[in-house]
Amino acid sequence: LNSKMKFLQPLTRGLRGLHTNTVCSSAAAMSRVTKEQAPYAKMDENLKIVKERLGRPLTLSEKIVYSHLDDPQNQDIVRGESYLRLRPDHVAMQDATAQMAMLQFISSGLPQVAVRSTIHCDHLITAKEGSETDLTTARDVNKEVYDFLASAGSKYNVGFWGPGSGIIHQIVLENYAFPGVMLIGTDSHTPNGGGLGGVCVGVGGADAVDVMAGLPWELKCPKAIGVHLTGSLNGWTSPKDVILKVADILTVSGGTGAIVEYFGDGVESISCTGMGTICNMGAEIGATTSIFPFTESMAEYLSATGREDIANYAREYKHLLSADEGAEYDQVIEINLDTLEPHLNGPFTPDLATPVSKFAEAVKENDWPAELSAGLIGSCTNSSYEDMSRAAEIAEEAKRNGVKAVSKFYITPGSEQIRATIARDGISQAFEDVGGVLLANACGPCIGQWDREEVPKGTKNSIVTSYNRNFTSRNDGNPQTHAFVASPEIVTAMVLSGRMDFNPLTDTLEGVNGPFKLTPPTGSRLPANGFDEGRPTYQAPPAERDNLSVVVDPESDRLQLLTPFNAFSGDSELKLNVLMKVKGKCTTDHISMAGPWLKFRGHLDNISNNMLIGAINSANDEANSILNVTTGEYNTVPGVARDYKAKGIQWCVVGENNYGEGSSREHAALEPRHLGGMAIIVKSFARIHETNLKKQGMLPLTFDDVSDYEKIGSEHSTITITGIDSFAPGSQFEAVVNNQDGSSHTIKLNHTFNDAQINWFRAGSALNHMKNSAL
Repeated sequence: LNSKMKFLQPLTRGLRGLHTNTVCSSAAAMSRVTKEQAPYAKMDENLKIVKERLGRPLTLSEKIVYSHLDDPQNQDIVRGESYLRLRPDHVAMQDATAQMAMLQFISSGLPQVAVRSTIHCDHLITAKEGSETDLTTARDVNKEVYDFLASAGSKYNVGFWGPGSGIIHQIVLENYAFPGVMLIGTDSHTPNGGGLGGVCVGVGGADAVDVMAGLPWELKCPKAIGVHLTGSLNGWTSPKDVILKVADILTVSGGTGAIVEYFGDGVESISCTGMGTICNMGAEIGATTSIFPFTESMAEYLSATGREDIANYAREYKHLLSADEGAEYDQVIEINLDTLEPHLNGPFTPDLATPVSKFAEAVKENDWPAELSAGLIGSCTNSSYEDMSRAAEIAEEAKRNGVKAVSKFYITPGSEQIRATIARDGISQAFEDVGGVLLANACGPCIGQWDREEVPKGTKNSIVTSYNRNFTSRNDGNPQTHAFVASPEIVTAMVLSGRMDFNPLTDTLEGVNGPFKLTPPTGSRLPANGFDEGRPTYQAPPAERDNLSVVVDPESDRLQLLTPFNAFSGDSELKLNVLMKVKGKCTTDHISMAGPWLKFRGHLDNISNNMLIGAINSANDEANSILNVTTGEYNTVPGVARDYKAKGIQWCVVGENNYGEGSSREHAALEPRHLGGMAIIVKSFARIHETNLKKQGMLPLTFDDVSDYEKIGSEHSTITITGIDSFAPGSQFEAVVNNQDGSSHTIKLNHTFNDAQINWFRAGSALNHMKNSAL
């Protein structure tokens, strides 16, 4: 394969499009650590072609997306219908997903990536004792994986941010995001970069591999949802409350297939990092991404992070970085910031919103645990200097009044730069003075990397976090933990009271000199003395890489080289056993849990032992207990799937709405494929998961009539799908359902495959198709 790939190298360089340097009198580098130029001139050229073709005003997101088209002259452009072929500027990968992405890239045989790419070590650090101890433990436990990622980065020209550098999205905001950038990342919260006016999209690893290989990235043309902001943030209300309210309005699936674009006078009252918070959590409404127009707060942040040149360059191209007058949205939401209250969302879903004024009542009515066991602030959503300084003001006021945190209180800096700066400015000390514990610059409890010993599994309790996601068991592996999402300010105030029914806007704390009410925090958007970059954690790829190698131990239980999936057999029909009929919400956390399983993200066979172990079986309302119809016995989901695979039995999974919401993890698609699955049949899909399934050669199908879900038995059912050998874009499949009770039903199933994606299925995967195309 290597020799056959050689001729592709000039081709992929030619395909890069936007990644050739643009000569411009006032050009600026795209980041502090690379010399590649911001592509505004090329974007402007592409956009003129598109605007002449469409003849209408464009939204901001349309401008950035369409200006990154591979072929702006001939690309079909219809919102919600066309599949766009795009040329991103950057690929960012966090360490848990980078393992599989780099293993796939290595198997492609290409000598180096075609697009600027980076790896970020943030997911594999478990929170337990505190920052330094936890980081030292992680470096020891994960040495094999870190060495693999560092060596793969050096070999294939990928920048490497080592453990302790910080969370991928904070590092991207500090170094790589800029107004107008198109960046894809192998993490669902990549939209954080929209706070700097970029189209930053979470994808699966296979999408990242395509772009790193020099191929266009494919995305269904997004619809546009506008959020019109009026008024200004004030008092206890923060940027986090904007997205908590939007989640309340749109729900976890309301943004699917759309880019959420914020506009209006209210935008000016929000800091750049505050915009990042809003865009980050936009992943929880299913949005492709979220974005803000270029503002002076963005320019100030760029200057503060050593990128004043790109701020000035962006001003020259400001017409690219805001919506045209008269641009139309598919939906518009109105939010008045003057009257917006702080909110708390949860438990168990990020779209169940309650204003703080009604939260005490909701706690009582719903019998939520009223005692607050822990409060956690920081992580990728809310770890900016502004967030930390506002929360620290509350802590300092508490200290002056002799009050300490009643609940456990954990603080996660988003990056080494933030950690060093808040340590220098006394903010870390303010947290520690009231009993706070600083954790490592990593994802930690936000993704389940929390070795929580003080609350036994199964104990009903409440936590409040400033994170973005609060699915069942997500933070600590305990299904009885009621997790609520709020701003860092609200979290900090609540840990001081130790109560879920405490409202800092109206209630008082008991201080040494009597009762007192907390003052609404103001904080600082940026540090007065500039940022302290802290310890060096970045490894640039060397100029000479020909003699470097990447070694994977065949006996490793952490890393495993990939074996290509089998190509489609060409049969006209697929007879599939229903492995499991899933009941209710089924996120990627249910399909492929994180937490302790993260250590196996580079070993497909081992990570497959967690496939669907969190999903609820409709037959018995239990998790990880399904019937093996060949033995008549109940076993784990992976155990039954492995047995079926060994016996040559192909299978499918049946599910409900928004199947696969949450993380971008492609393991939720790789695992079913590895264990013999052929189709996932549901009422509706989350965007990233549907694409991931296609990339791995599976059939993501939806019921034409959602009531057909009820026609499928919970056990002993088979589904025979016909016309597999001849399906085409826009066609329907006919399927026959046979149940144990003797009933039989003919149903219609829909798909969203285009011609290129059908080729992925026939080849066995997108990666197989890429290799075959090189022959």
